[in-house]
Amino acid sequence: MMRGLLDRLTNTRFAVVRRIGSVLVAVSVGTFQLYGLLGIRINTSPSLPVGLYLVTTEENANLAEFCPAEPIAALSLARGYRSPGVCQDGGAPLLKPIIAKCGDLVELSARGICVNGRLLANTAPLAKDTKGRSLKSWPFGRFEVAPGTVWVASSYNSRSFDSRYFGPVSTVAIRSRVKVLLTL
Repeated sequence: MMRGLLDRLTNTRFAVVRRIGSVLVAVSVGTFQLYGLLGIRINTSPSLPVGLYLVTTEENANLAEFCPAEPIAALSLARGYRSPGVCQDGGAPLLKPIIAKCGDLVELSARGICVNGRLLANTAPLAKDTKGRSLKSWPFGRFEVAPGTVWVASSYNSRSFDSRYFGPVSTVAIRSRVKVLLTL
């Protein structure tokens, strides 16, 4: 009696849908893992075009994948600016363009970020995030980029969470340099 009931339950349409779903999940996870092993990063954040990015050893690659330092790490996780991931704090690394390196002059003001006298589009700090929560910018002023640090910012999206809010990033925090592979 029990065997017959079990056979009928496993042969229902629900069982077929469950098997197909399991296969799709396994293929998705496998593909994601394979991309990671191949050094391919998938960007779905609005800071850069959606697409595939490739880890590289090229020193001139202008994109950095990094884990933010505290207290920014906790803030970005608590507010949902980062999804869960592989950083020490349990969040995903940020992927941002490097806009200034050692020796560059950065000026942060209400207009945005100027690097060596050139104002970058879409970099004006905002007072509130998309949910109306207060955002505090890095102190306005002029800064010479110190050795062992870089400034990162997206001119692609005016709502990017980047150096306009947390200042310079230690190069030690950079997990990898990245370049564009394919974008939509």
